[in-house]
Amino acid sequence: MFIGSRMRIRATASALAACGLLLAMPALAQQPAPSADHSHMNHGKQDQPASSAAPAMAQHDHNQHGDTAKPKKKSKAKKDKPAQTMRHDGHDAGRGSGSHDVSGHDMGGMRAFLGPYGFTREGSGTSWLPDATPHEGIHAKYGEWNTMWHALINGVYDNQGGPRGGNKTFASGMLMGMAQRDLGDGSTLGFRAMLSPEPFMGASGYPLLFATGETANGRNHLVDRQHPHDLFMEMATTYSRNLSANSSVFLYAGLPGEPALGPAAFMHRTSGADIPEAPITHHWLDSTHITFGVVTGGLVVDTWKIEASAFRGREPDQYRYDIEAPKLDSVSTRLSWNPAKEWSMQVSWGRIRSPEQLASNVDENRFTASAIYTKPFGDNLWSTTVAWGHKTLQPGNTSNALLLESTLLLQQKYTLFMRAERVQQSELFEDETALAVFGAEHPKFNVSKVSVGGIYDFVRTDHAKFGVGALVSFYDMPGALTPYYGDPTSSMVFMRLKVM
Repeated sequence: MFIGSRMRIRATASALAACGLLLAMPALAQQPAPSADHSHMNHGKQDQPASSAAPAMAQHDHNQHGDTAKPKKKSKAKKDKPAQTMRHDGHDAGRGSGSHDVSGHDMGGMRAFLGPYGFTREGSGTSWLPDATPHEGIHAKYGEWNTMWHALINGVYDNQGGPRGGNKTFASGMLMGMAQRDLGDGSTLGFRAMLSPEPFMGASGYPLLFATGETANGRNHLVDRQHPHDLFMEMATTYSRNLSANSSVFLYAGLPGEPALGPAAFMHRTSGADIPEAPITHHWLDSTHITFGVVTGGLVVDTWKIEASAFRGREPDQYRYDIEAPKLDSVSTRLSWNPAKEWSMQVSWGRIRSPEQLASNVDENRFTASAIYTKPFGDNLWSTTVAWGHKTLQPGNTSNALLLESTLLLQQKYTLFMRAERVQQSELFEDETALAVFGAEHPKFNVSKVSVGGIYDFVRTDHAKFGVGALVSFYDMPGALTPYYGDPTSSMVFMRLKVM
């Protein structure tokens, strides 16, 4: 116990330090950069190759508007100007308000962490998104370091219907910061930190019908509830080296981090980031996005990426504030393809050792496949994700899950979203109840859920927007579950603050 207490104390101190670093970024961004030379605010140095497939690596300054007649004057102005914060959702100089920057140009000097392509392609961990994904973040430069940070916080009132439902008020979201520098010879070193306010909602999380996975107290599985994410969602380091104008090799290590398994995590997909509830398909698709110990190596060739990970299979325990001991006992591999700027596709497989601490003798094989489509049009944006997850417990059941989620952003003020899911759920009842009532230890039920909702942002500045939203969820389930769930129709109302 004494050792565990010391670890939690050290973790808490680390959390305070990390929070301080991330929260200091916007203030620091207003200070002059230590270096007087701001020529690197464009993508890379002159010796950095430009990818023909991704114009994001080309050197370009939005403030020049193509004017090359007075390069010396422009250069001098940049030298005298301190590092600035900037956002790339349409408020850069020379762009109309509300447009989306999907080119990846001049992201405050921020380049892709893993290869010679546009920065907007990168999602959570080492996953990919479509190149057309809008980028929102506050940038600054300190000497050779380029930095970016952003945040999203939801204040939610949750009302889940039926006898197994409940209600709760809680906060969810994330605060993320990243830094990178050019090491020369086409090499890039990067650091990422992501923190969550969710541990403050309590270990048991929030009511979410038909969601299962992890534990709140180390004694019982969470059923009809979504667990809170850990305070430390990601603390990772990346290194990449360009092999040519459109290829690279990379290494990613995190404690915690995200292995190469599944699509980008739901809070990082444009189609799902504005939906305040977790998908009930989470543990078939992207539940490994917080893994205490992961090392990934990969190869990028133009629009393709192949990668493999060694990672700790055990899901985070009920102590949400600490850093757990790393262990590389599981493996995964993923193939990603971005055939056009609007598309990103992946297939992946993982062998996960003992993911649940309350069923330590059960391993899991997981297959996933997904496609994401993101299309800006005028002041609007549409993004949709389709995903399939298949898991085989050894020993245990084989089950599938399907997800379709879509978000429509209109005039930078209105957000409309929908998520439809179907899961084969076998963890809704304790074994004793399942045996007595259904005649099996793990009876499998096909459950469908559709959530629809929207957000109106009534406050908007250059670096933040604040709005209110609501959603309602409808379910389809077998008749055998009606005595336990009744009418499970559920709803949420929430306030959303996005700093970008």
